[in-house]
Amino acid sequence: MTVSLYQTGVSGLLSAQQQLATTGHNISNVNTEGYNRQRAEQNAAVGLNNGDNYIGSGTYIQDITRLYDQFSYKEQLLNQSNLGGANSLHSKLTQLDQIMSSSGATLSESMHKFYQGMNGVADNPSDPALRSIVLNQASVLSNDFSELQSDFAQMQKAVNGEIEQMASKISEISLELAKINETILHSQNNSQTGKPNDLLDKRDQLVAELGEYTRVNTIEDQNGVMSVMIGQGTTLVAGITPLTVSVVSGDPDPLKTELRLNSPNSSTALYGADVGGALAANFEFRDVHLLQANIEVERLAMAFSSIINDSQASGLDLNGLQGENIFSDINISALQQGRVLSPQSNSGNLAAHVNISDVSLVPTDEFEIRFDGTDFIMMNLTDKTTTNLGAPGSGTPAGTHVTPFGFEFVETGGTPNTDDSYLIKPTKNSAALMKVTLTNGDSIAASSAMEIASSDNNVSNMEVEISEVTDPLTLIGAGADRFELYESSPGVYIYELYNQAGVITSTNFYTPPETVISYGFFEVTISGTPSGVAPNAPEIFYFKDAFGSGNGQNALATSLTQNQGVLSNSKETFSQSLSITTAQIGSKASNAELSADTAQALYTQAYNRNQSTSGVNLDEEAANLLKFQQAYQAASQIVSVANTIFDTILSAVR
Repeated sequence: MTVSLYQTGVSGLLSAQQQLATTGHNISNVNTEGYNRQRAEQNAAVGLNNGDNYIGSGTYIQDITRLYDQFSYKEQLLNQSNLGGANSLHSKLTQLDQIMSSSGATLSESMHKFYQGMNGVADNPSDPALRSIVLNQASVLSNDFSELQSDFAQMQKAVNGEIEQMASKISEISLELAKINETILHSQNNSQTGKPNDLLDKRDQLVAELGEYTRVNTIEDQNGVMSVMIGQGTTLVAGITPLTVSVVSGDPDPLKTELRLNSPNSSTALYGADVGGALAANFEFRDVHLLQANIEVERLAMAFSSIINDSQASGLDLNGLQGENIFSDINISALQQGRVLSPQSNSGNLAAHVNISDVSLVPTDEFEIRFDGTDFIMMNLTDKTTTNLGAPGSGTPAGTHVTPFGFEFVETGGTPNTDDSYLIKPTKNSAALMKVTLTNGDSIAASSAMEIASSDNNVSNMEVEISEVTDPLTLIGAGADRFELYESSPGVYIYELYNQAGVITSTNFYTPPETVISYGFFEVTISGTPSGVAPNAPEIFYFKDAFGSGNGQNALATSLTQNQGVLSNSKETFSQSLSITTAQIGSKASNAELSADTAQALYTQAYNRNQSTSGVNLDEEAANLLKFQQAYQAASQIVSVANTIFDTILSAVR
């Protein structure tokens, strides 16, 4: 009896000691990140048979368990991934918004000052100082475009660097998880029921850290070994076998780095936009938001250069020569070739470039052209619509494929093989390569080549004006004398162009109230309705040589392009396009902030729910400490009583 009492007291002492140790372990790790509260599971020992009765033999600690709720933990993990993505996207969109708000305002002011300078030349075309101001402002403007594009390039480089760092960190976590799995596996045996709780906490903490970068799912087998999947179910850790994530240059665009999932024997592509977390947010920012802003600015630079250069070409400079380009031509070889990117997987040797034919039609989209064995099929990568461009070598001239988007796909050599594809970036490098090529202010084409004057005998309010000139010197030398319009029969209107010999060189019909008539190297715009009825009373308009140092009509026409709809099918002016881009980025940044706040709130709720089960409560642990201390003291009294009884028995038999 005494021996049993002694053993009972000792079992109580040992159990209370383990309870105290577990409580102390909880208190010590109250500030340890990822720690789950542990509890000593105490059970009564099997009673001893004594006659017809079973006498209790004490207690024992069956297991040290961690208080872990799998469902609340996975909820926290999911919200942690969402929070990582939302915070990352918010941070980068805010940075982009700050750049566009600052640089966009600077760019808008530079365009305004350029037009102010051109207005000055229109008012006083012979003033060399005013002409110099225009060239200086053109240089400032091109530098502003270049600097803004450089800012975008730096942001892209920074995002690529972050993607590479995250891929490296994911690989490190994968290796550590595999090592912990191996340790857990080797620590288990058939007779052991306890679990390595602190190792499990460490593993869960690594999984939670992984969840900041990517969406994570886990599966645990009967041996406690965990397999980890990321993104849409791609295995990252298969038991004790880790896989790694690496970054490679993009194909065909080397600046759009891509992810690869690497196993010991193979490597497969990992689509960055599907992995979730901060990693997917970086891909979304780089490939959607930053790309869109970059294309918008490049398209603006391309359109501005094109419109100003075309306007220059319509007039004459102080030397009576056709105006030269102020900015780099939008179809220089470097730009044309840079707009076509060929993947390394292409087996053919086709060389091609893209020629811009109408800047008003160029969208902010990218395209893929694929050769299906018969024709080139072009797909818009934004809305996935397709256009058949015809067979190789077709078009006029041969090998020129016209698209409905203001550009031409031009074959320059070689031949494609079936399934060869080409990435088309119509606006690529337009801002970076925008340079001022005009060095002499005298070469600004302020003067118009010709003008049209109404006959004094005209009775209607009809007007005819030269609206576009592609070759002013040819226009001067064409010998056009006058332009006659009349109603040949009720509702039928005819225009006739006469040369200086009085010979009709062109006759055609037109429909009031407005018609643009093209003669190849110039266009005239007719507005209003003639009153003259054939053959007695035509409306007559005379061509006159307008060149002169005091003529600023072409400079005025150039300055009027400031308010001309050019972009998006001639719906947006330059300033409107820039304002729309800046406003869209600001709106995205604001929405991203709201998403980040929502994600933070959801994560906080999930974290608190998980902590209510797994977190250490110091008040509760302090109470447990007193309880188990008293249990320890009480058990020691049992041992003391057993010892006294044993001594009494020994004394009685001496």
